[in-house]
Amino acid sequence: NGKYLLSREKFAELQSAGIEAIEVCFGHLQKIDVNFAELSALSKEYGVELWSYHLPFIPSSEIEPSSREHDIREKTVYTFSELIKRFADNGFSRFVVHASGEPIGKDERDERLKCAADSLSRLADVAEKCGGVVAVEDLPRTCIGRNSDEILYLLSANDKLRVCLDTNHLLGEPISSFISEVGNKIITLHVSDYDFGDERHWLPGEGMVDWIELYNQLIGVGYNGVWMYEVGYKTPKS
Repeated sequence: NGKYLLSREKFAELQSAGIEAIEVCFGHLQKIDVNFAELSALSKEYGVELWSYHLPFIPSSEIEPSSREHDIREKTVYTFSELIKRFADNGFSRFVVHASGEPIGKDERDERLKCAADSLSRLADVAEKCGGVVAVEDLPRTCIGRNSDEILYLLSANDKLRVCLDTNHLLGEPISSFISEVGNKIITLHVSDYDFGDERHWLPGEGMVDWIELYNQLIGVGYNGVWMYEVGYKTPKS
C-alpha cells in the first residue's frame, strides 16, 4: 500500500539490503494510493530506482484485457490507459501487464487470445505516446500468455509490445525454450523459483530452476535490465 511504499524506514531498509530498484504494484484496482512527489524524493535520496509499475489485475470481473464482453474490455483499456498516463507523468516508463485472469476454457481460448491482443496493442500505443513501454507477463495454468507461442501471438498485434519474464510461471514449456523463442523482447523480470508443478515464488535455489543456465541465456539474448525479485513470504524453511 501507499504508506508502505512511502515509508522512509522501508526505503532505508531497501538501501541497506543493497536493493537498487523496485517495481511498484497495487494488485487490486481500488488500492492505488501514491504520493508521487514523496515517492520520487525517497527514490532519489536512497538511490532506489522506480524501475516499473505493475498494472492491477484484481478484480477480474472489472478489469480483464481478454474479456469477451466489449464493455468490460473497454473499461479495462480506459482504466489502464489512465494509469499508464498518470505513472508516466511521474517518471515511470515500464508497465507490466497480465493478459488475462483465469480460468479460461479451451472452447473460449482462441477468442480470448484475440481480445487480449487487441487490448494490449491499444495499451502499447498509449504507453509509447507517454515515452513508455508495455511488458506482457508470461502467466501460469489456464491464463492467456502461458507459453512462448501465446506470448508471441500477443506481441504480433503491435511491434511496440515487450515481455516481462516471470521465471516461476511456465508450467508447460522449459524456461530455456521460452527465452530462445522470445529473445530480446524481454525487457524486465520477475525472479523466483518453483518446482515446475505450479507457481511458488520461492527464493532462487529453493526450487528446480537452473539459475546459471538462465542467467547466461538472458545475457546471450541481450537482456540488460534489473534482476527484479518477486518472492513470496511462504518459502521453504531451508
